[in-house]
Amino acid sequence: MADSRPIVTLSRRESFCASHRLWEPTLSREENFALYGKCARDNGHGHNYVLQVTLRGGVDPATGMVVNLADLKNFLREEIIARVDHYHLNHDVEMFRGVNPTSENVALVFWKVCHARFGELLSEVRVEETPDNIVCYRGESG
Repeated sequence: MADSRPIVTLSRRESFCASHRLWEPTLSREENFALYGKCARDNGHGHNYVLQVTLRGGVDPATGMVVNLADLKNFLREEIIARVDHYHLNHDVEMFRGVNPTSENVALVFWKVCHARFGELLSEVRVEETPDNIVCYRGESG
């Protein structure tokens, strides 16, 4: 008999403040500034980020949940927010070692962390660097 549980999505939003510097070492200083603008400044600059993680799955008939939102909240706060909030992503955060912390790469790194915990339930990682600059990753490659 096929599983006929209703499929829903649920999301959790968390905010954090962090600084970063965008820099490609194979490019000259002039090329980096042409590509990244103020994001290439020697000491970087900061953002008030918003992270939204969305899970998608069947509603458990006994609990009425896909996952307990408190578990998702606690995971995000312990495994991501506590490690990035008020830190410099390039210098202070292990998960960004060797990663140029563009918004796209921030979403990819957070996807990897979340996927290790939630597996196939993970549907989307959304990173708002500013209210106007938003990246979404859904686990796709191409």
